[in-house]
Parts: sequence; structure tokens; C-alpha cells
Amino acid sequence: MAMVQVDAVAAAAAAAFEQTVELLSDYLTFPAISCDPAHHEDVRRLATRIAADLAGLGLDRARVVELEGALPIVAAEWLHAGPDAPTVLVYGHIDLQPVRGEIWHTPPHQATRRGDRLYARGAADDMGGWVSHLAAMQAWLRNGGALPCNLKLVLEGEEEIGSPNLERYMDAHAEVFAADVMVLTDCENPSTEVPGLTVSLRGLIEVELLVESAEADVHSGLWGGMVPDPTLALSQILARLVDDDSRLLVGRQELSEATLAACRSVPLDPAVIRCGAHLLPGVEPLSPRDLPAAAWLWHQPAITVLSTTLPPPGNEKNAVRQRASARLSVRLAPTQAADDMVAALQDAVGVDPPGGVLVSLRKVATFGQGWHYTPRGPAFAAADRAYRAAWGEGLVQVGVGGSIPFVALFGRRFGGLPLILNGVMDPESTAHGPNESLHLGVFRKAIAANVRLYAELGALTRRELQSGSEG
Repeated sequence: MAMVQVDAVAAAAAAAFEQTVELLSDYLTFPAISCDPAHHEDVRRLATRIAADLAGLGLDRARVVELEGALPIVAAEWLHAGPDAPTVLVYGHIDLQPVRGEIWHTPPHQATRRGDRLYARGAADDMGGWVSHLAAMQAWLRNGGALPCNLKLVLEGEEEIGSPNLERYMDAHAEVFAADVMVLTDCENPSTEVPGLTVSLRGLIEVELLVESAEADVHSGLWGGMVPDPTLALSQILARLVDDDSRLLVGRQELSEATLAACRSVPLDPAVIRCGAHLLPGVEPLSPRDLPAAAWLWHQPAITVLSTTLPPPGNEKNAVRQRASARLSVRLAPTQAADDMVAALQDAVGVDPPGGVLVSLRKVATFGQGWHYTPRGPAFAAADRAYRAAWGEGLVQVGVGGSIPFVALFGRRFGGLPLILNGVMDPESTAHGPNESLHLGVFRKAIAANVRLYAELGALTRRELQSGSEG
């Protein structure tokens, strides 16, 4: 594909940027909250609207696909580049996180532009991600007359609830997912100036820690000071699991020099952390000690207290409670097995229980497997060229501290294909939180990168693409 044509298409996409923002803003008015049955029809309404728009754009077989007991996916394709040209699958999701109980400075389902950011639920996660591809497709079809590669688009309606039916769709509609390279759009860039290629995710489990001491609550005046208090013992045990920085001691990983070097290359300084995490004045990020900040966030396990049975205000009682428990969220390092971490935690909490209380720990659920990928082959060199041209910077390999079940699923089912994970989020996007936003400069560069990515991938043959990647 001649460079002058790529430049012309990129210029056309840039000229249409404000119209793209308007289209994105329109989609953001749909409260497509997949975790709330009251909004399931909103997910379906949005899916229907998008399918119609894709058909109007010129994509073929634009349709809403739905399985019983599942929210829909949207599928479309353009397969006119020829049998030797690669087929690129673009994945995104249309469903949103809830906003109830959050304090927003702008209406959450009405896109509001403030400075260089667009605020709305889903602006960055993930409506802006896949709309950046839609804009690139539109620029090619309306200005180049054709796409430089074969292309399929799949938009899921259940990602924010863990993609519980995505594999059912893969089984029932295998043709929708058949491709030579996959571009998965739901990831973060390390800054608004540096693009990221996601190569690892942490896993996620929940466990319950239970502490017991007696058959019933007992009077604290009669027995307090002579019988163990499960509530205090629970607090002591939790404190033993972490170091002085409150970082989990159990299950820490030895990291290679290559991993550490990659982490050091990421612009994740205290100012970025303070801003991205919305720390209060005077509150500082944890000291990185002997590891880069990115290593703690992406490659080491972490623990969070989700809930406890500590008596809430209004439920005071002068008694030593018979039991206490805590539900804990444990982020797993990318290659860490859930059962290994559970066993290690069970061993740790059972050592020298305070006052001889009975202590048990059980896994409640696994919500996401860890994932680690080695990007190899011409597809990633092509992606790097596209991003250098659009961003002025090459792709930096990054991890994600969270768990994204669909990525692990794609990795397990399609790990032999090149998996290019990109997105439009940045450290200030506040995905899943109040005042989520999309940096419009990132959005503009993402569109330009996608225009060039299709051309770079289209210049490769299917055989060349299949020759180099492995997970």
C-alpha cells in the first residue's frame, strides 16, 4: 500500500475527528450496564444501533448475534482484500460499568468535554477503544475505497461482567472469530505521550479468612482479657500477611533482568501515581523500595480487604464475638497459579494463631487467570511502525495490574496468533470509577495508529504473519 495513500487516509481520518467525537458521544448516551438487568435492553438497543451504523459504513454481514441466556455481540466483516491478504479481527466491548453511588462532576451518560478530556462512563473503557478502529475503517472505506486487509469486528456485550458467555459465542460462531491476527482494544497506555502494548495481566481470586474462638458470643466484662478476641486476632493475622508498606509478603515472584528493565522504562513516577490514583494532598505513593513501581503493579501479587464482619456502627455490643471473617481480593502475578497462592496463604495464616484461635482460609472464586505473552514476529514490527508514525514513539511493552478475563480466554484459544493489545486509556482515565474520561489527544493518535496498522498488516502475507508469533 503506497505511503502517499496511507498518509491521505490518515489525513482524512484527522479531518473527520470532530465527527468521530460526536458519534462516540452519541453511543455514550446508552446506559448499557451489563451487570444490571434493568439495563439489559439498553445493551441490546446499543447493539442494534451499532450494527446499523456498521452496515451503513460499508461493512458486510453487520448483525446482532445473541445466544440464549446471554447479552449480544455485534459482528461485521469486510473480506474483499483477497485470499492472500491477512484477516485482522478487532475486538471491543460495548457494555459499561455501573455508576450508582458514585459522585460524578458531569452527567455520567452524557459526554462532556473539558479541556483535552471527554468525560462519560465508557469513554475510555471501551467505547473510545473500538470507535478509534471504527474511525480508521471509515477513513479507509470512504477515502481509499477499500481496506488494505481483510477485517472482522466483534463487539461484546458482557465484558464488564467477566465475559461469562464469550467462549460459548466462540464455540457457536467460530467463523466470526477466524482470523490471522487479533487486535484487542481494552488496554492502557503508560502516558498520554507513550503508547503501550499490553503483554501481561495479573490474575484475580477471592478468598475468605475465618477466625473462631467460642461456641457463642461471651460477656466482655466477665471474660474480656482472658479469652481470645477473634476480631482482634483477625486484624493481627491480616497485618502479618503484609510488610511495613502493606504489600503482600506471600507469593512474591523473582523477576528477570529483562522484566525489570522493561518496568524501569515505563514513565510511572510518583506524580503519575498520585494523579492517576487520586491520592489526597499529603498522601504519597508507597516507596518502590528495591523494585520499579511498574513491577509492583504488574508482576507481583497484591491483597485488598473487600469486606469484614467487623460490627458496624449501630450494632455495638459489649461482647467478645465468637467469630470474625474477612473477604479478601488477591491479585496474582501473571504466571502464578491460583491454587498455589491459596495453599501459600493457608500456610501463612495458620502459623502461631493469636491466642490459639481456630483459623481457616478457603478460595471463594477465581475471576481471572493471569496471562503473559511474548510478542514475536512481523505483526508486532508492523504495529511498532504504525505507532511510531502516529505517536512519534514506539510501543512500550506494559502489563496491566488488573484482570481481564477475555484476554486470558483469547490467549488460551488463539495464543498461536499474533495478539496485539491496544487501547485509549491512560493513567488519568479512571476506568471503573467516577469521572471516567478519554484523553482526546490519545484518541486522535489511536485513530491515526489504527489507519496505519491496517496498512502495515495488509502489506504482509498470511504466511508471513503465521511465521513468527507465539504466546
